[in-house]
Amino acid sequence: MTGNPYYSGPASDHFDGTVFFNPDGAAPRSFRDLLKWQLGRGRAKWPASWPSPVEPARPAERLDGNRLRLTMVGHATLLVQVAGLNILTDPVWSARASPFSALGPKRVNPPGIRFEDLPPIDLILLSHNHYDHLDGATLARLKAEHDPLVVTPLGNDAIIRRYAPAMRIETGDWGDRLEVGGGCTVHFEPAHHWSARGTRDRRMALWSAFAIATPAGNIYHVGDTGFHAGRNYRSAAQRHGGFRLAILPIGAYEPRWFMEAQHQNPQEAVEGMQLAHAACAAGHHWGTFHLTNEPITEPQDRLREALDTAGMAHDRFRALRPGEVWDVPEPCSLCD
Repeated sequence: MTGNPYYSGPASDHFDGTVFFNPDGAAPRSFRDLLKWQLGRGRAKWPASWPSPVEPARPAERLDGNRLRLTMVGHATLLVQVAGLNILTDPVWSARASPFSALGPKRVNPPGIRFEDLPPIDLILLSHNHYDHLDGATLARLKAEHDPLVVTPLGNDAIIRRYAPAMRIETGDWGDRLEVGGGCTVHFEPAHHWSARGTRDRRMALWSAFAIATPAGNIYHVGDTGFHAGRNYRSAAQRHGGFRLAILPIGAYEPRWFMEAQHQNPQEAVEGMQLAHAACAAGHHWGTFHLTNEPITEPQDRLREALDTAGMAHDRFRALRPGEVWDVPEPCSLCD
């Protein structure tokens, strides 16, 4: 493959004309390093089934006023209900996070909302193209039954249209903004990650986080990121003045020698929450797909330890399980 099959545009501080990169950051590990990790020891065994203690949720059709409700579907898929809008992040309802139907990481628990119980979906925030975040079958089904708008960084529209040719899609670069209705604006924010659907398209579509300005407060959603010395958290706080809620990854971080640049751990997530000036945070990217070496419950356990070390109440940063519903408090209710 020559050139970039997904995106053509001018070079920038994070695009060299062919591939995207993290400014002053680290590139993804090599295929040789991947083999070293996969063939090495240290991968914890996960149960074949790890049901959530919470029954699948049946969401309200819409919420308005100053209410902000979060429902965990699984992994990086959450339903955000705010300002009369229903927003899905990185929707995956498939059984596997894989290009193959019979191979690859398989769900150990069912989605926390049955697809048929979804409320009308207005908006999808799709952070990048890895299979545990961009699921073509789910997107095609959402197009057929809900016709949502997909907001995604540069180049991912070409991939989505392979599965749902008529999907409504808006793409953006880091720093761009898009008004999405309900008085809400989505801002494309940098994240320290990478992208690929195969072995020959690495970093040819952009990855991003999102800041959503709403009448009920700001929301910061990060699909995947390395901590990157907190650089992106600090800049998000500077640009947006803090957040009512941050939705942050807390899993898929071991072994550190391989994962550190691209996947933060729970301690870094707590520090990121503080640097972003977030009143509350929800942890995702754990407990559904076995992607890396850590035991299934370790992200939750280490999050609690990190909160204790930081002197923060556990209910301010919650590691959500599928089906769990959280009515996020207003920041003033957390004050003494």
